[in-house]
Amino acid sequence: MRKDRLLSVIVTAYNIEDYLPRCVESLLAQTYSPIEIILVDDGSEDGTPQICDDYAERNENLYVIHQKNGGPSAARNAGLAIAKGDYIGYVDGDDWTEPGMYEAMLKACVETGAQIAICTYRQVGQGAEKIHPTGNILELDKGEALELYISGDPQYHIYHSVWSKLFERNTIRDIRFPEGRKSEDIMYTTWALTRASKCVFLDTPYYNYRMDRSGSIMNTQLHERRFQDEIPFWKEQEEYLRNRGFEDLADKSAYQFYRRMLFYYVDFKDRGMKNSAKELMSLLRSEKPKIGIVYKRDYAASGDKARMKLAFFWPEAYYWTVKLYDRFIIPLRQRGKG
Repeated sequence: MRKDRLLSVIVTAYNIEDYLPRCVESLLAQTYSPIEIILVDDGSEDGTPQICDDYAERNENLYVIHQKNGGPSAARNAGLAIAKGDYIGYVDGDDWTEPGMYEAMLKACVETGAQIAICTYRQVGQGAEKIHPTGNILELDKGEALELYISGDPQYHIYHSVWSKLFERNTIRDIRFPEGRKSEDIMYTTWALTRASKCVFLDTPYYNYRMDRSGSIMNTQLHERRFQDEIPFWKEQEEYLRNRGFEDLADKSAYQFYRRMLFYYVDFKDRGMKNSAKELMSLLRSEKPKIGIVYKRDYAASGDKARMKLAFFWPEAYYWTVKLYDRFIIPLRQRGKG
């Protein structure tokens, strides 16, 4: 593969002095060249700014932006404003990459003609889920990629997180992250996938996602994050797909949204967030007529229909049914497979 395509990797960094060096070192160790690394210090108050500057002094291909704290979206947009690469990647500064990540993803794009490459990732830390990567490479047209993204797949799942992807610059030229909100990846990835005619999926865990960092925005202000950011973004995704003429995918987006809301309900109950659980159930009840329509589709599983009916009829019974199922039925099935 000719190495004449410049890659830009934008790294967001906010108060992560203990984690940033490993992230940067993993990018400096990438087997592909040329690559530029853009560190965006998002108003950090610890040693993060100095770490960024130290790396910039020692590496000609590393650039630093210091700005007032504006959140991950503002930081990524600032990086995009100066990125010169033909392809764009994103990394969260408390995570790290495998050495061959960007070479493999770019090679897959070039060889298949894909505008977006997607890889599997490995969770690291408390609560990490086991994965069973196959090493396969899948070529996906627009419809196939959107189907995987919206409906999911046990093996080949396209997550909304942008850090597991490499984007051709021209495909995302007019896309920016919504600022002032979290879970911004949901719509960014949706916009990008509808613009790409082809994607390629690499079922190899090239990205390492840290699960256990205290103080991470993923572990704080859960109620606000879900009701002010995630739920509105999932709603926006459905509306956007419908307006773009993807009617079936819009219905599937709604179906997955309602399934996700039942998961949120159980999670709120597990955390003792009774008011949040109650508010979520009120939201579902307000959309009961639409749920009834969506759940009549052929792809709506009978088990999902039964769970939704029980949740509407008796939410507390639904919660305890889920807990008993997780405690007794799932272990039995796992032993049976073994």
